[in-house]
Amino acid sequence: MVRVLICGDLVWAHGECDELFKGLAEVIRMDSPNRADFFANLQPGGKYDGIVGIYRHNVSADHIGIFDKELVSKLPSSVKWIAHNGAGYDQIDVAACKERGIFVSNTPGAVDDATATTALYLVISALRLFSHAERDLRAGKWKASHKPGAAHDLTGRTLAILGLGGIGMRLAELAHAFPMRVVYHNRRKVASAPEWCEYFPAERLDEMLAQADVLSVHVPLKKETEGLVDEKMIRKLKKGAVIVNTARGKVIDEDAMIRALEDGHLGGVGLDVYPNEPEVNPRLLEFPNATLLPHMGTETCDSQKKMEIRALTNLRDFLTKGKGEDLVPEYKQQPAGPGLSKL
Repeated sequence: MVRVLICGDLVWAHGECDELFKGLAEVIRMDSPNRADFFANLQPGGKYDGIVGIYRHNVSADHIGIFDKELVSKLPSSVKWIAHNGAGYDQIDVAACKERGIFVSNTPGAVDDATATTALYLVISALRLFSHAERDLRAGKWKASHKPGAAHDLTGRTLAILGLGGIGMRLAELAHAFPMRVVYHNRRKVASAPEWCEYFPAERLDEMLAQADVLSVHVPLKKETEGLVDEKMIRKLKKGAVIVNTARGKVIDEDAMIRALEDGHLGGVGLDVYPNEPEVNPRLLEFPNATLLPHMGTETCDSQKKMEIRALTNLRDFLTKGKGEDLVPEYKQQPAGPGLSKL
């Protein structure tokens, strides 16, 4: 029987894991306290010798580090699939995996609702200044520093979505209920987007930014998207606009964003992600118009269980069908592996 490795937390789907791999694969738990021990046990005769697939959760980085080129190079040649638990997979060197013939999947869809509702909360709090108001109340100040002229209703405001994937589309649906006007920019028009969701191609991006009351960021972190929301893009937003980010911190030029908060060009921000988590730039803590969360986007038992099951199912489908459903985009033009029958 082949072996698969659980690398990181599996909290909610223990029963489902047993059922998915019963009679199919031996499930091994990664218990290495550090990177050196992990590498040693990947060697012939080690605890993880002969594994063909890996379920990965970001928490594993606390012990063995991210799946960078060095770690990928140490994986035994038997490993052909890494099923990552999460929509973002920037902790995995996909190029290094491709070089070694290892496929990578993620869990889109499973995170859409929880992350979109997080973004909606940040939109509401940033426009209504609710985070600031709560801090005042807890400090015994009631509404002493609240300025009604600085707070705004959502109804009739324009929400600009940068990246209309599953999360962006779910946010669009939620915001449309107020109703907010919803506009978006993608590399290409989304065929399934409803008529009320207005598309702005690259040549009209500046026009979209100038109309936005809120810019909500939903693009994956890659080399080409690092610093995508830069000084130029921020300054093309209308004065008083709000930026919301539930994607990845490095997608935004943090220094440029802070400058725009300091000089009043931005009316506020709502952030769930930061460039160097868990560290947060102390300057952000000083802004009363900043709503800040500690990367809570998918932190619900419902979404966590869905994510675990989806990642495990990708790994199971690789064994039985040769391919998981959620192969990351970098592989879309590449045929999948042989599956269990050829291992």
